[in-house]
Amino acid sequence: MRIIIIGGEAAGMSAAAKAKRMARDASVVVYEMSDIVSFGACGLPYYVGDFYDNEDRLIARTPEKFRESGIELEILHQVTNVNTVDKKVTVKNLTTGEEFEDNYDRLFIATGASAVLPPFEGKDLENIFTLKTMEDGRALKQAAMREENKSVVIIGAGYIGLEVVEAMKKLGKEVTLIQLTDHILPDSFDSDITSVLEKEIEAHDISLKLSEGVTALKGDGKVQSVVTDKGEYSADIVVIATGVRPNTSFLRETGMEMLDNGAIVINEFGETSIENVYAAGDCASVYHLIRKENVYIPLATTANKIGRIIGENLAGSRSTFEGTLGSACLKVMDFEAGRTGLGEKEAEKMGIPYKTVFISDKNQTNYYPGQEDIHVKLVYHAETEKILGAQVIGKNGAVLRVDALAVAIYSGLTTSQLGMMDFCYAPPFARTWDVMNVAGNVAK
Repeated sequence: MRIIIIGGEAAGMSAAAKAKRMARDASVVVYEMSDIVSFGACGLPYYVGDFYDNEDRLIARTPEKFRESGIELEILHQVTNVNTVDKKVTVKNLTTGEEFEDNYDRLFIATGASAVLPPFEGKDLENIFTLKTMEDGRALKQAAMREENKSVVIIGAGYIGLEVVEAMKKLGKEVTLIQLTDHILPDSFDSDITSVLEKEIEAHDISLKLSEGVTALKGDGKVQSVVTDKGEYSADIVVIATGVRPNTSFLRETGMEMLDNGAIVINEFGETSIENVYAAGDCASVYHLIRKENVYIPLATTANKIGRIIGENLAGSRSTFEGTLGSACLKVMDFEAGRTGLGEKEAEKMGIPYKTVFISDKNQTNYYPGQEDIHVKLVYHAETEKILGAQVIGKNGAVLRVDALAVAIYSGLTTSQLGMMDFCYAPPFARTWDVMNVAGNVAK
C-alpha cells in the first residue's frame, strides 16, 4: 500500500507517524513544499518578540528523525495537481524545477492555509509583513529588531494580530492596532468580554482604532504610513493579520466538496467526498459539536488530533473524531482570555432559545497575594439550562478555567450542576465558591 501525504506540518506529520507505526510495510510518502516540517506556527509571535531567539524550538521533529522512522519525506516538493480518477499526483521539485507523477492508494491532504493579503494600494512596499510561515517570522523579526523601525501598525485584531501587539510592545515599539469591526476578536468573543481586553490594550499605551477600514499603504519604496477611512498613521513596519485562506485552489477540478472559503469538507473519519482521499488541518473543515455542522476553525490542537485519527485510518482502521467545541485562548499583555462552545451571536443565528450571564468576581482569596478581577460569561439554553458556551477573561487562572467549562459543555451539564461542581480550592488558586460556581448559580 502506498500512502501519499501532501503537507508536512501538524496534521500531515501526525498522520504520517501514526500510519507508519501501524502499517510498517506500507510506503508512507510526505511531500512538503517548504524546507521545514513539524513546525509550531503558534509560537511565531513570541519568536518575533524575542521571548526566545532559537527558531529550532519551534520545530518538534526534524526531517532526519522522520526519515529514520521509515517515512519517505521530500521537502521542497510541491504537489501541483491531483488526479483522483487515476489516483495520481503531479509533483514539482522546487530545487530543480523537475516535475513528475506519483501514484497513491490512499491520499491525505494537509496543505494548511495562507495569510490573506487584502488588495490594499501600496501592499508591495517594503516592511509590510504577514505572519504564517517560518520565513514570515524570520523576516518580521529581522525588521523589528532594527532600532530605526520604531512605529508598528498592525491591521487586524484577531488572535495573531493581538499576539503581535504583545511582541512589539516587548520590543519597545510604538504600536497602533486597526480593526474593521467595532470590537476586537469579532469571530471568537462577545463584546462584553472584549471590552475588558480593549481597556487592557489601551492601558499599555497601544493606540486602538476600531471601526476603521484601511484604504492604502503609503511610502517611497518602504512603507511610511497607513491610511484609513478615518485617518493616517505613521508606520515603519506594517503587519497584516486579516485572516487565512485554505490552500486548496489546486484541487478545484477534482469536484471535492468544500465550504465557501475553500475548506475541504470531511466526515468523522477524516474522509473527503472522494473515496480514499482524506483531509485535515487548516485546509479542511471540522464538525462542531454544538452547531451540528461543518465549520472552519483552523487550530493546531484540532489539526493534530484529526491528523492522528486519519493516520490510523490510512493504516486500515475506522477511528472517528467526534468534533470540536472551538476552544481557543490567547494572552495579551497582563490578561488572558479563553472561549469554548457557542458565542451569543452564534446561538442567536441558530435560533436557539438562549440566555446569558456575565459576572465579575475574583480569581482567589484576598488575603493571599495576587488577587485579581476575573470575568465569566455563560451562554445557556433557556429551557434546559444546558451550557452552550463560555468565555473567561482575567489574569492568572482565567484560561485554565475554560478547560473545565469545555468539559462541562461536552458532558451536557446544566448551569445548576456547574453551580455545585466540586472544583479545587486553596487560597492561592480560588475562593471557596469559584467564579465558575458563582456563574452557574447566578444563571436563572
